[in-house]
Amino acid sequence: FCSKLITTDLCPTQHFASLQTRNQVWFNRQTVPLSDLPYLALSAVLLGFMADSVEHTRVEPAAEEETLFSNLDIFLFSLIVGLLIYWFVFRKKKEEIPEFKKLETPETSFIEKMKKTGRNVVVFYGSQTGTGEEFANRLSKDAQRYGMRGMAADPEEYDMSELSRLPEIENSLSVFCMATYGEGDPTDNAQDFYDWLQEGDACLDGVKYTVFALGNKTYEHYNAMGKYVDKRLEELGAKRIFDLGMGDDDGNLEEDFISWREQFWPAVCEHFGVEATGEESSIRQYELVVHADMNMNKVYTGELARLKSFETQKPPFDAKNPFLASVTVNLKLNKGGDRHLMHLELDITGSKIRYESGDHVAVYPVNETAMVNQIGQILGVDLDTIFSLNNLDEESNKKHPFPCPTTYRTALTHYLDISNPPRTNVLYELAQYASDPKDQENMRKMASSSAEGKALYHSWVLDARRNILAILQDMPSLRPPIDHLCELMPRLQARYYSIASSSKVHANSIHICAVVVEYQTSTGRVNKGVATNWLKNKLPCDNGHKSTVPMYVRKSQFRLPFKVSTPVIMIGPGTGIAPFMGFIQERAWLKGKGKEVGETVLYYGCRHRNEDFLYQEELEEFERTGMITQLNVAFSRDQEHKVYVQHLLKKNKEHLWKLIHTESAHIYVCGDARNMARDVQNAFYEVAEEMGGMNRTQAVDYIKKLMTKGRYSQDVWS
Repeated sequence: FCSKLITTDLCPTQHFASLQTRNQVWFNRQTVPLSDLPYLALSAVLLGFMADSVEHTRVEPAAEEETLFSNLDIFLFSLIVGLLIYWFVFRKKKEEIPEFKKLETPETSFIEKMKKTGRNVVVFYGSQTGTGEEFANRLSKDAQRYGMRGMAADPEEYDMSELSRLPEIENSLSVFCMATYGEGDPTDNAQDFYDWLQEGDACLDGVKYTVFALGNKTYEHYNAMGKYVDKRLEELGAKRIFDLGMGDDDGNLEEDFISWREQFWPAVCEHFGVEATGEESSIRQYELVVHADMNMNKVYTGELARLKSFETQKPPFDAKNPFLASVTVNLKLNKGGDRHLMHLELDITGSKIRYESGDHVAVYPVNETAMVNQIGQILGVDLDTIFSLNNLDEESNKKHPFPCPTTYRTALTHYLDISNPPRTNVLYELAQYASDPKDQENMRKMASSSAEGKALYHSWVLDARRNILAILQDMPSLRPPIDHLCELMPRLQARYYSIASSSKVHANSIHICAVVVEYQTSTGRVNKGVATNWLKNKLPCDNGHKSTVPMYVRKSQFRLPFKVSTPVIMIGPGTGIAPFMGFIQERAWLKGKGKEVGETVLYYGCRHRNEDFLYQEELEEFERTGMITQLNVAFSRDQEHKVYVQHLLKKNKEHLWKLIHTESAHIYVCGDARNMARDVQNAFYEVAEEMGGMNRTQAVDYIKKLMTKGRYSQDVWS
């Protein structure tokens, strides 16, 4: 271009005009990528700039013999044009398509995983508190003792529609350990599986299965999820090879599981024609790795999933990523008595956490420091040792039993349940470390299904409420390696509390109402509730620092009626008052907005008016202003004969029946499931019988229909 410009007979301006014409033709012929348009535009500007420069350097004809450009001009023009040519011609030749490393995503096909790892038994679990998962792990480990290979699996992590492919694997078996949550609902991790069973029409011919259900007889829908899975799998064509197991946590869930398990495996052996290997020794699932030189920034200090998640908080907040809420209020509610009933307020400002009246707040507690230190002293270990427990099964989705690497102190403080009596499988595994043969024998006996063994476990462990520390103290010959103990102990679970506030009134705070658990055992020890005692000591300002609580909100079906004008009847003795404080606050807020609020009736119960009448001032003020249309309080021990909420319900049967039958009121019950909820339900049966002219069967059906329609809701615990 430059040389032609210098040797041309045309003047520079004419030559540029010629070039521009040819460039226009080139542009018209080319398909220009969108990504090149900015650069083409830049080239056009540069060419225009050069043309302008040449225009200003035009000489008169009389001076034609003089040099057209200086050497500097020629150099600059050559450089610019060279760069442009390089950009458009050669750039694409060197442009390489970047290679992206394939992201490692969890295997969603449990069938392919079973084939790859040579498994033929898959144990799915629906678990809310960890017990279902624990039972599933125990069954998958058992398989090895019967010449089979098993894997525990979370249905939330896999494509459950692949269940129909299970017959592709020879001698395959699917086991389901399914817990029931709330009012007969599936656990959170089994919700998608439940939906698939309900909506799907898969053909499960050739699939062999069995189910063990976990539940509590004090609840209305006892083992509903396990029963449904068992029934639905059969309807879809699967073959049940052993009877449905029923575990009752109100009795002895561990005993129920052991009894079922000891009959289940012989049935499996008979069905598949296999024999037990006789191998009864301990099978380790994890191997210990001690880290001598570890960067402390890579060590977990109590986080649930993401490292340093407590230092850099990022929403959304959930079970694996709790929010550190500051404690702003911590009050003792009761005026007397030997109990401590407390009211806490947690600040959720800036968390983007939203809640509704009736939801639950989940709190992650920590174990008592004294207990942790005593375990370390008894076992003679340095609790600040940094270690990892790595799964021996490299294909397992669960690489560690809890976040690793960490220290023994952190594991015992944040991750392991050391306060509750250990289950029999823990005793069985630890027995090998007892140097006294009698201790070994007793521990193994307690883990058996014999009547003598069950009685011993019940009396020595359960009735005496011996936790792992008490067992180590009372069995001096038992000194297990701490890493195996950490492998065996169950995970410390979140504790759930009904939220005692309304987000309409308290958008940036969540209120908790709880009773501190503390009691003396038959061995003379004082056992303390892990979460309540930890919360009791969470003062708003502790030595100049804010006290924080890891928490998240779990949604509930315990909801106020959609129509504000619908009457509500609330029954909540003791700390069962919690969700109703939120309900009343919300209805008062709505009334303040000019809404027509229906009757709001509360039945509350406590021991003594002058000791534990929780929220007395607030409730009486709500009654004075007409927000609570009826405040009925049963003081059980203020008179010779005990009076409970169910007695007041029967006393007011005419008004109750009018609200329920004529005005379509909604009934809410919160509190103890074992006695109170059952007695209250029986009281409503009697009201329906007497006021509705029904017999007992009709009355029961009437109340059941209210439950089905969502007009009789329970938020109860045992």
